[in-house]
Amino acid sequence: MELKGSCHCGKIAFVCKSHGPVPYNRCYCTACRKTQGGGGYIINIIAEKDSFKVLHGDEFVKTYIPVFNKQDPPEKQHKGSHIRHFCSECGSYLWFYAPPWPNWIYPLASAIDTPLPVPPKNCHLMLNEESKANWIDPKHDPTKDQYFEKYPTLGIIDWHKANGLY
Repeated sequence: MELKGSCHCGKIAFVCKSHGPVPYNRCYCTACRKTQGGGGYIINIIAEKDSFKVLHGDEFVKTYIPVFNKQDPPEKQHKGSHIRHFCSECGSYLWFYAPPWPNWIYPLASAIDTPLPVPPKNCHLMLNEESKANWIDPKHDPTKDQYFEKYPTLGIIDWHKANGLY
């Protein structure tokens, strides 16, 4: 599926191809929640990195790599593996890239302009006390949704395949 996306102010537009476009994956980690998640989480999808192209506005793209354990001494802090891409004009968080998975890029569902499929169920991850804010109660439908203290057992592509959506 071809996906077109953009930031709120329109300075940046991008396009990519995805075999995993269902926006089911909700991440509640502190980095996601604080960089974009007004509702306490972000929803990312997956796309082939080789298909990803910034159509215009590359000069407005800025990156951020979060530091974890900031409350600890510097030697115990560590940088995350996700390089987050934002619009420097309006602040929209658009996609991230993670070098450990070099074939993929992860657009945020909120940045996609193409109509996305409705997920049959959702996956809530990073629900541990160190990540999730105390005011969040993600248990909307425990009969069909999945909940994980850390990471789910299936990656995004495998989830799509297991649910007949690939």
